[in-house]
Amino acid sequence: MKTVTVEEIKARLVAGETINLVDVREPHEHEEYNIGGVLLPLGEIQSNQINNIEALKEKEVILYCRSGNRSGQAALILESEGFKNVWNLSGGMIKWQEKF
Repeated sequence: MKTVTVEEIKARLVAGETINLVDVREPHEHEEYNIGGVLLPLGEIQSNQINNIEALKEKEVILYCRSGNRSGQAALILESEGFKNVWNLSGGMIKWQEKF
């Protein structure tokens, strides 16, 4: 599984780059704090309810969660579903909030 650091993502966002972010946390977590992107909880990914991100199959997708664990699981699932360029945000929102 490919990983990306919070510093790398922050730099890309600051530079104005468009990034396909997918938050795999629960809605209440997303409402509390997020860095953007689509909310698609891990449970929905596990249930193969990925229609709303199907258009990203050939594009870079960066998954994030609280710590990097759920997004890591989601990355493996999406790769098995044919997504070509999936990345896990290492350390998740815990690391993001520590740094920024």
